[in-house]
Amino acid sequence: MKKILIATAVAAAGTLFQPAAMAQLALAQKDGCLACHSVDHKVMGPAYRDVAKKYAHVPGAEERLVKKVLNGGTGVWGHFVMPANKSHVSEADARKLVHWILSLK
Repeated sequence: MKKILIATAVAAAGTLFQPAAMAQLALAQKDGCLACHSVDHKVMGPAYRDVAKKYAHVPGAEERLVKKVLNGGTGVWGHFVMPANKSHVSEADARKLVHWILSLK
């Protein structure tokens, strides 16, 4: 079931099953990110493409977002709270995810 979900999400994202995109989406699934986020549409948190657009030309965005993934935060995308994830997401994984999210067009 997870493989079908991941394959469907990648196809919807327009990435045409690129191995790197599949790996990052699988990482997002493993770390629980897809419970609140999607590539193309708002779930509870913002769509990853919306994050990429918002931070496209913001200096230091990658570092800022890595900290947000690890430590959580609120107020940027409405009243929902981004929970802290450092108990189950490594800094290396957070960097991979953020780098991938910011690469989405």
